[in-house]
Amino acid sequence: MKLYTKTGDGGTTGLYGADRVSKTHPRVEAYGTVDELNSAVGLARAHNTRSHKPDAALDADLEYLQNALFDLGADLATRPGTVYEKKVSRIDAEDAVYLEAMIDRYQEAAPPFTGFVHPGGTPAAAALHVARTVARRAEREVIRLLEVEEANKEVQIYLNRLSDLLFVMARAANQAAGIEEHAWLVKGRR
Repeated sequence: MKLYTKTGDGGTTGLYGADRVSKTHPRVEAYGTVDELNSAVGLARAHNTRSHKPDAALDADLEYLQNALFDLGADLATRPGTVYEKKVSRIDAEDAVYLEAMIDRYQEAAPPFTGFVHPGGTPAAAALHVARTVARRAEREVIRLLEVEEANKEVQIYLNRLSDLLFVMARAANQAAGIEEHAWLVKGRR
């Protein structure tokens, strides 16, 4: 099987099922941004596993998230009510609750939150901050999608929790590496 099919050369793509839509359709923008998010999480994993002190628990949690993001992307790529829906694992409220438990666990390993901090630190933490911002954009894309057609509302909630999780993961990674965070200094440019 060839990787290129040429079916998208006219600017359309296939959803899971037979529907073809523009590559700029809000549904495609949403699951495309989730795909980008998954790659950003993969970059964070790569930085973590290649650091001088890899964190095995962080790697396992990031692998879990990558699998969840594949499910989430498939959820978004499958319109509700189609015959293909039964083949997809939809994101549900329990998935967000699981992320909340992860947030609580990582928050225990991070310094107390006192305000905005500069994104950065170790390469893994910096990559987690990038992933956090992509998660926020994915959430906005899902909200745009929900404004024009039906989709799983739990996806938006999940992405909101995920961005919080990625933020606290970055803070915990810096804490574990002994990297001090730099707080936002209002008018600190002078």
